Amino acid sequence: MREFRRIMTRHLSDPSSPLRKPRTRNIASRILVGPDSNREEALRKSGCRLVAGVDEAGRGPLAGPVVAAAAILDPEHIPAGLNDSKKLTAGDRERLFEEILRFAVVGVGSASASEIDEINIRQATFAAMRRALAGLAVKPDHALIDGRDVPPKLPCLATAVIGGDAASLSIAAASIVAKVVRDRMMHQLGLAFPLYGFGAHMGYGTPAHLTAIRTHGPCLHHRRTFAPVREQLMLGI
Repeated sequence: MREFRRIMTRHLSDPSSPLRKPRTRNIASRILVGPDSNREEALRKSGCRLVAGVDEAGRGPLAGPVVAAAAILDPEHIPAGLNDSKKLTAGDRERLFEEILRFAVVGVGSASASEIDEINIRQATFAAMRRALAGLAVKPDHALIDGRDVPPKLPCLATAVIGGDAASLSIAAASIVAKVVRDRMMHQLGLAFPLYGFGAHMGYGTPAHLTAIRTHGPCLHHRRTFAPVREQLMLGI
């Protein structure tokens, strides 16, 4: 037993020992990686004093607008807990939303269901992002855009960041603002059009929503070019 302990002590004190590797991997797997300000800091060092993060909410639903937000964070007052809005609870989003509005410069833009039908969801999203940036009280020097593409005709230089809401604190802040604003808009639509339950599903194609469309037909806030709505219209309802 004494010899066994001596051997184990020697192995565990050796960083290259295979006995240490599983423990190291387990510790690493528990490290939570979230958005950071590395991109913003690099841009500021290059001379871009004001950096805006831009994100959208509501590309996929069958009803309601697509909403975009732009956020310029104060490096000295970054709200704790910023993350991709999809990874947060509704309560956390509401709390962070209020903190973002308090400490950041924020702009919001949207495109309605009819505009989405007219120019398609991609172009409508670009339009909402342009409106969000135009709605900022100050013009940013650079924008970090969530996604693969930089919308055309932005008021500043921009960089696309794939998975940006999980990588950039500014984009994460914008994602929270866009999500909370759109959810509030859908709750209001739910009060105006109670047959569809917009406040519960936010316009997404849930079974309850699809049943409501089949039963009552689409309303003026449904996206008529989206397949489930278009198919119902073709049935003449």
